[in-house]
Amino acid sequence: MDKSERKSEEVVSRDIFNEQDIVVSDDKKNVCDIYQNAFMLESNMISHRNTIHSELKDFAYHKCEQKFEFRSHLSRHQISMHKGRKDFACDQCEKKFEKKSSLLMHQKLLHKNQKDFTCKKCERKFENKSTLLKHKKIFHEVFKDYLCEKCAKRFGNKKSLLMHIKTIHDGQEDCFFKVHEGRKDYACDKCEKKFGHKKTLLLHQKTIHDGRKDYACDRCEKEFRQKSKLNDHQKIVHEGRKDFACHKCDKKFGRKSDLLTHQSTVHEGRKDYACGKCEKKFGHKKTLLLHQKTVHDGRKDYVCDRCEKKFGQKSKLFTHQRAVHEGRKDYACGKCEKKFGHKKTLLLHQKTVHDGRKDYVCDRCEKKFGQKMHLLRHQMTVHYGCKDFACDRCEKKFGQKSSLFSHHKTVHEGRKDDACDKCEEKFGRKSDLLQHQRTVHGDDS
Repeated sequence: MDKSERKSEEVVSRDIFNEQDIVVSDDKKNVCDIYQNAFMLESNMISHRNTIHSELKDFAYHKCEQKFEFRSHLSRHQISMHKGRKDFACDQCEKKFEKKSSLLMHQKLLHKNQKDFTCKKCERKFENKSTLLKHKKIFHEVFKDYLCEKCAKRFGNKKSLLMHIKTIHDGQEDCFFKVHEGRKDYACDKCEKKFGHKKTLLLHQKTIHDGRKDYACDRCEKEFRQKSKLNDHQKIVHEGRKDFACHKCDKKFGRKSDLLTHQSTVHEGRKDYACGKCEKKFGHKKTLLLHQKTVHDGRKDYVCDRCEKKFGQKSKLFTHQRAVHEGRKDYACGKCEKKFGHKKTLLLHQKTVHDGRKDYVCDRCEKKFGQKMHLLRHQMTVHYGCKDFACDRCEKKFGQKSSLFSHHKTVHEGRKDDACDKCEEKFGRKSDLLQHQRTVHGDDS
């Protein structure tokens, strides 16, 4: 193509462009009378004039007082000035939120006591209905819709099923047979226990025989053998969470296993653990083992470092130290001013003193007693004539240790610790003081 042809094409194209430009400008008949801007539609021209020349700003941000001419300017302001800020504060607690909807949801769930998504069996609250239904299905219903095809075990959710398949069945046929045929090929060389998995054996040896407790609580000094036990401890003890409620009474529990045991033993009255050495039955296996260890084996592994007294349970040792050596009496009677160091002593006091119950009857003289030990002591001393407590200073013998102590105090030491508040007379025994007050002062109380 020569130069003349190219020049002629440029002229033609320029003419075409000018023609189009003229056509468009002819269509824009709506012209702004201030800046001479042309618009195809009259409505566009009016909008331009109202926003640009009349200083109308229709886009206002509700968190501050600023207004904007265009929505894009408002969006840019939101991102640059308010992003990440939590301007919506709850007036009932100190929590803050970025969105108003989040604040309203928070108030609805926590402060308005609405039970739209509350579990009626354990009172836990949820953000939506689907989460509530899933919770009820797994924790409170017997339906488990996820079935393992290899062992027919059912699970409440898909995640648990997949984890079961991965750990038990995934490419381990030998493991499958060990689990479901009850095989335990890993024996502990330090005791007679056997295990189905090597890792379970190693955990047993580490925690039981080596005594290792590698998981320490950062809030107290307690140590645990397993991480799961530490997590349970922190949740239940330090956070005070009791997520499992009994639907038959008001009791709540931190562990589901404790709830199930409570229901079977308390409400169903089940005692599935029988002692092979006596006729006693127990609702808990650990209670049976404790009974056998302390009663039949006579073991008392917990020794008081202040008085050398021995106890079969650690809790009994702690109670003894608080009540005897620290003088604490944390259990007060609501019907009188008496206080006790042990809860069971308080309950016994209320039953025998305030309720007047005497449930133990002597079959020889029909005398009644509030405690079984008092009945046995009565029978041994009165009916069998047993006097096993001899005084080392004289030839006297007594049926009760307390009588021997009283004899020592009054006869050999000459002590008179019980004084009459109406005269100056003193007595070695409280019974003698009461007899004196009745006969001398006419006190019948």
